[in-house]
Amino acid sequence: MATFAYGRVSTTQQTTENQRLELEQAGYKLDYWHEDTGLSGKTPAAQRPEFQRMLDRIREGETLVVSKLDRLGRDPVDVLSTVRQLQARNIRVIVHQLGGTDLTSPAGKLLLTMLSAIAEMERDILIERTHAGLARAVAEGKQLGRPTKTTPQDRAAILERLDQGDSVSSIAKDFGVSRATIIGLRKAAAA
Repeated sequence: MATFAYGRVSTTQQTTENQRLELEQAGYKLDYWHEDTGLSGKTPAAQRPEFQRMLDRIREGETLVVSKLDRLGRDPVDVLSTVRQLQARNIRVIVHQLGGTDLTSPAGKLLLTMLSAIAEMERDILIERTHAGLARAVAEGKQLGRPTKTTPQDRAAILERLDQGDSVSSIAKDFGVSRATIIGLRKAAAA
């Protein structure tokens, strides 16, 4: 029976090569390698194109190996769903990071449930901390978001040129900003 492996990285500047090498160096003989590049970990497994191709190819009795648990889904619910789907097809799911534990075994299911609960708690705590930090920053009068590319004087000059009938494209070019910036300023001034 074949052994499939799957890797995922969030940006196109990253590579899955380290994940593949980690599995090979751990002694796994990989018959098939599938990878999704440039996909956020927030993307559910069902929406990952290469993961879906792999699911179409893998057959009953074969094995899926991943380097880390988060490669199987975006959150605990997604990971559990993915593992259950594979288990229903009699496909073993091995996570190298967890000591090569087969998540479809009874011990693996227990471990997965506990790890998923911990991961969800950690995520909730991170979200709480982020919200608290944002609230503190606002209370301190800090401006959130991307810094503006134009000064108040630039914005006044842009609006004046718009009133004179200059084109959005020419204004954007002259000020070194996008057309969307100019259109946004026009909308804000009209509001």
